[in-house]
Amino acid sequence: MDTNPLIIILLGKSGAGKGTQVHLLKEKYKLEKIGSGELLRERKKIEDFTGKKISAVIDNGGIIPTPVVFKLWMQKMEEQKQQADFNGLIFDGSPRKIREAYLMDDALAWYEWEKNIKVILIDIADEDVIKRIACRRVCGNGACDFIPNSAEALELSECPSCGTKLENRPEDSPEGVQKRLAWFKEEVEPVINYYKEQDRLIVINGNQAVEKVFEDIVKAIG
Repeated sequence: MDTNPLIIILLGKSGAGKGTQVHLLKEKYKLEKIGSGELLRERKKIEDFTGKKISAVIDNGGIIPTPVVFKLWMQKMEEQKQQADFNGLIFDGSPRKIREAYLMDDALAWYEWEKNIKVILIDIADEDVIKRIACRRVCGNGACDFIPNSAEALELSECPSCGTKLENRPEDSPEGVQKRLAWFKEEVEPVINYYKEQDRLIVINGNQAVEKVFEDIVKAIG
């Protein structure tokens, strides 16, 4: 087991391309992924009180409380701590609240993974978010975001990265995008400022080709 595993915390607005970069980084560094959305979708399949409550809250567009999400993180981290071939973790879009940032620092220190943490922000402007999401599709298995960059790419029916069917996200309406941008400003920007004040934040220009964003992230990781 690596005694100094790589921990990547990847932040960015909706449409910044986090999903694609998570996929690329996961493959390059042989990392395990922790995504709150995936963990919650799996947890709601267990039809106990918490599973049913998660399902009801998500289906009504609500927010799952931090303690519930954090418990799922801890379970996932405990599982990985037992793995002999563990290389590290990548957190997809988390922490999303300042309380989560504090708790994540505590959890990583508890598992003795605090020595090689890279906090990366893929930075794009609000207007670019709106433009991207207007034509964004996702592959059916949720591995990648696909932002068409040409008329030909817009006509593709399969993800060029993993080959699965491309789908539109129902929440990618203009109203939905504005709501998420407002939420990002209110909830996630304090998280970004927290890491910035500690001189831990690595900012990557997201207005570049996928390959260049990936190259810049790899250079920053070192």
